[in-house]
Amino acid sequence: MSAALPEPRASRRLRGDSGQVGGIEVLPFGFLLFVSVTLLLVNVWGVVDAKLAVTSAAREAARAYSESDDEPSARLAANARAAETLAAYGRGGDRASVDVPVLSDFRRCARVTVTVGYEVPAIAIPFLGGLGGSQQVASSFTEIVDPYRDRLADEARC
Repeated sequence: MSAALPEPRASRRLRGDSGQVGGIEVLPFGFLLFVSVTLLLVNVWGVVDAKLAVTSAAREAARAYSESDDEPSARLAANARAAETLAAYGRGGDRASVDVPVLSDFRRCARVTVTVGYEVPAIAIPFLGGLGGSQQVASSFTEIVDPYRDRLADEARC
């Protein structure tokens, strides 16, 4: 009785490449696409967040300017308030710029426009900073000097 036993089906099925799954070469491409889209979304959010920060900083700086007693203290108050607001948003430093115009005629109802800008890096990497170029995000806010403010000369003509 030396009859040959039939070969099990499992071992015959696992021989050769006929059952190989195709498409494994696409995984690195998919990973690269995932990383690229993630970096793009992070950059878009960085620009939106910077726009919110500079808008708030410009508004607060213009209000600080309009509520001051004289032009030199108004400029100092506007710059300080813009820096505080940007710091509260986690922004500031050498990337921020605050433009407060010099009003030669600081009086009630005078219009002042404060512009705050911030440079957003192309790619922001945590703990390493930014790489690549940068994009300038800016916002302006206009306010009138408080017409009912004490210690200002003249009367309100707004």
